Amino acid sequence: MQLTRFTDLGLRILMHLATPAGASGATTTAVADQVAASPTHAAKVVTRLQNLGLVETRRGRAGGLTITAAGRTTSVGWIARQLEGPGEVINCEGERPCPLARGCRLRSLVRDAQEAFFTVLDPWTIDDLAVAPTQDVLLQIGVGAPPEPTTARSAGPS
Repeated sequence: MQLTRFTDLGLRILMHLATPAGASGATTTAVADQVAASPTHAAKVVTRLQNLGLVETRRGRAGGLTITAAGRTTSVGWIARQLEGPGEVINCEGERPCPLARGCRLRSLVRDAQEAFFTVLDPWTIDDLAVAPTQDVLLQIGVGAPPEPTTARSAGPS
């Protein structure tokens, strides 16, 4: 299972906005630079995150992006499901339909595997992800070399 670039970028933007550096209301262009994305692609992702209620945007001189309370506390699994959309992992009816489609069990198996993938993400929130060592790296992006990681977190959220 591989997330789309759109979903990956959405999660990285939320993680950046959840840090003290992102909390001050960065511009879409600045955030795009911080997460190594094109400003155009980042703008599309930000629009979707805004529609989901995960970020707020303000135009003008004092404008920028800020993460909402929902953006901090909503399940990463839910966010990934929303950004990925309802599409199938395997396209059996594409331009060249699969000859096994009528009696194949693989499609439902892969659909179940996709749901299991999202289920692993469900207990986590953006706030869970945007702590050390990730926060240390997010705060150093563009400043110089990233710091050495402090402690790794491998279990689910506490």
